[in-house]
Amino acid sequence: MKDFRYLRNVATLELRESACIGCGRCVEVCPHKVFFLAEKRSRIVDFDGCMECGACAKNCPTAAIKVDAGVGCASGLITEWLRERNIRGGGGGCCS
Repeated sequence: MKDFRYLRNVATLELRESACIGCGRCVEVCPHKVFFLAEKRSRIVDFDGCMECGACAKNCPTAAIKVDAGVGCASGLITEWLRERNIRGGGGGCCS
């Protein structure tokens, strides 16, 4: 999924590098390899690869990452996939 793209420069992803402790959790959980550790801090290396799934923000122990999960590409793709198959969401989240 590394080369996945939707729209350029529209992701809501924000990283406060000053709050980053360099744990690498964001690097581990991001399916599109948006983050990279350099000099004991996380860096955004592929902003347009962000699909706004929210895994990075939910797993950041210092809340250094902010993203509006459910408003971007992941939500749109899941909703469209469910709509095409006439499947209704399960009562919560982006797909209800």
